Amino acid sequence: MAPRQINSGKATGPNNLPAEALKSDIERSCTDRIATLRIIVEQSVEWNSSLYINFIDYEKAFDSVDRRTLWKLLRHYGVTEKIVNIIRNSYDGLQCKVVHRGHLTDAFQVRTGVRQGCLLSPFLFLLVVDWIRRTSTSEGKHGIQWTSRNQLDDLDFADELALLSHTHEQMQTKTASMVAVSASVGLSIHKGKTKVLKFKTKNSNPITLDGETLENVESFTYLV
Repeated sequence: MAPRQINSGKATGPNNLPAEALKSDIERSCTDRIATLRIIVEQSVEWNSSLYINFIDYEKAFDSVDRRTLWKLLRHYGVTEKIVNIIRNSYDGLQCKVVHRGHLTDAFQVRTGVRQGCLLSPFLFLLVVDWIRRTSTSEGKHGIQWTSRNQLDDLDFADELALLSHTHEQMQTKTASMVAVSASVGLSIHKGKTKVLKFKTKNSNPITLDGETLENVESFTYLV
């Protein structure tokens, strides 16, 4: 198990997968990710190595995914055209009603997002998040040193991300890239809920998101 091997610098992940694969393995719990993050922080303090963690929170994530992009991403990841068409057809003409002040509204068409409560929706959304992560960190130069030959750019927690970098410049670059790539698939980062943790650094410059300063915090409660 990669998190338990982090001290010895052994395999990057199960079945020789890259380090980021540990967060896409559905059998690993959120607790495992938190434990991994704690190890990373402890080693940063022990080795006197600067560490930046940016906890990315998406605003209305499941409701915002651009579906046309989603169909393209399914094909990009090798899903057959037949299956893509089946999924797409299940969304054609999708309508919703809401209860407002005790009354049910008229039906209205919903053109973005994935269905709440559908068993397929988490897979579809995580596929989008995986593409965002891969695209925004494709240069592979802004993560933390995971082993002697590999870097770890982020950890995923359900529909949220924890970006990892050693320097302010790296984290700012990665955050800006994450914003742009996320927007291309219809997702917006929640500026009020996105927080930054810093360790072993005297750099007081803030991390910004679209010109707004992200809050630096001493601790962070996840999935609230």
